[in-house]
Amino acid sequence: MPRQAAKELVMLYYAALDQATPDSVAEVLGAFVVPDYIWRGFHPFGEITGAEAVATQFWAPLLTSLTCKRRQDIFFAGENTLEGEPGVWVVSMGHLMGLFDVAWLGIPPSGKLGMLRYCEFNRVFDGKIVETAMYFDIPHLAAQAGLVLFPNQTAAHLVQPGPATHGGLLFEPQPEAEGKATLAAIEAMITDLGTWQSGMSLEDELARTWHHDMLWWGPEGIGSTYTIERYAMQHSGPFRAAFSGRSKTRHIARLSEGHFGGFFGWPNFTATLTGPFMGVAATGKSAEFRVIDIYRRDGDKLAENWVFIDLLHFWHQQGIDVLK
Repeated sequence: MPRQAAKELVMLYYAALDQATPDSVAEVLGAFVVPDYIWRGFHPFGEITGAEAVATQFWAPLLTSLTCKRRQDIFFAGENTLEGEPGVWVVSMGHLMGLFDVAWLGIPPSGKLGMLRYCEFNRVFDGKIVETAMYFDIPHLAAQAGLVLFPNQTAAHLVQPGPATHGGLLFEPQPEAEGKATLAAIEAMITDLGTWQSGMSLEDELARTWHHDMLWWGPEGIGSTYTIERYAMQHSGPFRAAFSGRSKTRHIARLSEGHFGGFFGWPNFTATLTGPFMGVAATGKSAEFRVIDIYRRDGDKLAENWVFIDLLHFWHQQGIDVLK
């Protein structure tokens, strides 16, 4: 299916979801997805199969709690550059916004505006959505309602904006050369991630692929940070010090269009907690990291990065049930 046709299908799907109710959302999904549709979401949801099950377990409860309207900051599409199933991947990132009036997952309602950070990868093939990875920041919504699940955050809590350029909604076709340049910058950064303990300083390593005034929009529990030095101090350095035995990166999809690109895995990698992390002492346990990364390129380097990490799933594997 051509890239633009895939985008148009997903936009129609989103318009229908914006009008859906808890009672009608299963019908909406059924009109756009295949019967054996696969949906992957953050803990406590995991992998769900079929429109009815996804509607019942995720969408209907969420729509009951938060009167969701989608506010997109980034929208792009492309072919998967990795070996995988056929189709075009359409990526959307932003917030699901509404009045948080009913408890969700045990999080008490605020009765105020709530914004659930999300990023979604939809694989479109033969006119239908075949699979979805929808990652969302539950602790970030909880913090807006006054419930701080992770009190030892090293960087800033913010309701995160879209790109500094305000140009992330790529509804129209983009020059192929720009997408290739973005992918090259992302690939170079991924290669450098494999150079932990390389003897090069962390700041010098980051400067190879990142602008000095980089913006890193991280998940609640870690937070957001600005400039290479503060990113190294407030996330990358503490993370590398806390973990060992990091596996090779495994992605399901990696793609780019224009100045934007990203990837996701299920999981992306595994690592063992051998030092303190987020205020918790080392456990010696290995665990999965389910992650989405979205990037904006400026010139030949990366300028912004929006990161979704399933911290609830990570800590559950460590024996800590944060939601409970």
